[in-house]
Amino acid sequence: MTEEQEAEPDEQADDVDEEVAEETDEDAAGLQEGDFVELDYTAYTVEEEQLVDTTDPDVAEEEGVDDQGQEFKPRTIVLGEGHIFEAVEEAVIGSETGDEGTVTVPAEDAFGEYDPDNVETVSAEKIDEDDRYPGANVQVDGRQGYISTIIGGRARVDFNHPLAGEDVEYEYEVLDVVDDRTEQAAGLFEMMLGMEPELWIETDEVEEEVPVEPDEDDEDAEPEFETEVVEKETLYLEATPQMTMNQQWMMGKQQIGQQIIDQIGVDRIIVQETIDGMGGMGMPGMMGGMGGAGGGDIEDALEDADVDADEIVEELEGAEE
Repeated sequence: MTEEQEAEPDEQADDVDEEVAEETDEDAAGLQEGDFVELDYTAYTVEEEQLVDTTDPDVAEEEGVDDQGQEFKPRTIVLGEGHIFEAVEEAVIGSETGDEGTVTVPAEDAFGEYDPDNVETVSAEKIDEDDRYPGANVQVDGRQGYISTIIGGRARVDFNHPLAGEDVEYEYEVLDVVDDRTEQAAGLFEMMLGMEPELWIETDEVEEEVPVEPDEDDEDAEPEFETEVVEKETLYLEATPQMTMNQQWMMGKQQIGQQIIDQIGVDRIIVQETIDGMGGMGMPGMMGGMGGAGGGDIEDALEDADVDADEIVEELEGAEE
């Protein structure tokens, strides 16, 4: 066998390796888990064609849900984080900006199968009087449900999700890949809180106590610390009254904040609250007048207004008589 003949199998093997590498690169092309994606979508139940969710304001208007205080516009999600049903995520992974598709999510993967055992009869006394009617959403013993029937002192409460047993069909379009981290954070806050707060990212120098390496010869030495200036990437968040009163934020700000830190890659979040002055609308002197030392402020004010304090006292005494 010649040297050229011996080399042929090696060359063929190299060609095969290159083809496999090219196929692997092709498979890895497109959107992947961890990517921030801006999606436009609308979802209906398959049988009843009931609207489940939409980002389209025209669809919201057609379905009569555009007056619920929600803003209907494309949403930013992170693939692989469960921000949308898994079947939809799987369809989006590997796709490109501009791709469209339709995915049917089976009931068991959407809102669960309908379970007749989750329909129970309870005493009407456990339900607020204002909610004692068929169709009312109620909480009974910490469980969320809705009243199917109510007769006398007994109510039939369905604890299944209202869409349990329904397959859901999603129509979606991949609008864009979101690379800017400020936009990523804004999109996540809007998805989780239903609002987009004012925010920005800065790198700050912060003094921090860091441990000092102990002396190897002194095993019983107390831990020591020294102050060191470190850089921390900070996401600043303006706390508006709307955000401060947001139920999701009030109940889970720590969890929401940690999720944002992990997914955006910042070191910390600082929430800032701004209190504006009254712009001259206050009543200067009145607070001082409540104390002994500030009592003269009221007298000065009366003199400036050309009011005789003695006359006012006499009039008041006369009115009492």
